[in-house]
Amino acid sequence: MNIFEYNRNAWNAQSTEGCRWSTPFDDEVIQQAKNGTWSVVLTPNKPVPRNWFPDSLEDVDLLALASGGGQQVPVLAAAGANVTSFDASDVQLEKDAETCAKNGLEIETIQGNMADLSAFADESFDLIFNPVSNVFAENLEPVWRECARVLRPGGRLLCGFLNPAFYLFDHELAEETGELKIIHRLPYSDLESTVTEPLSAQLEAQLSLEFSHSLETQIGGQCSAGLAVTGFFEDDWDKESTALQGWFPLYCATRSTKLEI
Repeated sequence: MNIFEYNRNAWNAQSTEGCRWSTPFDDEVIQQAKNGTWSVVLTPNKPVPRNWFPDSLEDVDLLALASGGGQQVPVLAAAGANVTSFDASDVQLEKDAETCAKNGLEIETIQGNMADLSAFADESFDLIFNPVSNVFAENLEPVWRECARVLRPGGRLLCGFLNPAFYLFDHELAEETGELKIIHRLPYSDLESTVTEPLSAQLEAQLSLEFSHSLETQIGGQCSAGLAVTGFFEDDWDKESTALQGWFPLYCATRSTKLEI
């Protein structure tokens, strides 16, 4: 099974139907960013600290990695960055392109796999912005390796990801009764789990396939690729999205810097 192509099609369908992460920002938000007032998120709620970014985004070469949907990309472009949006979903990329064009912003969009950035030469970018998306990747080692390769020395990777503990529980039971019951071992994979719902039902519903990754893989993997973690925060979600809200931080974010060797 080609997991990348399956998730590409699943996200195209999800974006077409519309969700929180595929609803383009209003023109007013983009105009405010042009005027210097802007914020973006790597996780559901907490704005990324401004000191995680360079003092100015003017002429910063920025790779928006799996960040499509007409939200973060147009804001970062309006703030002055030279943005390339690279995403698995054609529909998400179209929303980036349409939102930017409507607001007089120029960006480049490229459809592809975040584990394969061969479209870019070594040391092409000053900054990579990667909101929660690596839950859709089976293996993170090539993702970190490629990010390190395309970053310039001293460049930064800003990345959001799910707390792996999220995948331990029976989410259907938690939604129905509020009971928290551990039913999965970590690392979790939709391909291997048949505890709550057969894989065939998930595929028929065109739901994207997800994979948990250990903190060692998430954070230690960046370090092994030559990226020094220089910032970290945790974030919550909301009660409408999960019954686990309030029990523990559901999201994390890291700022990593490519070592100058």
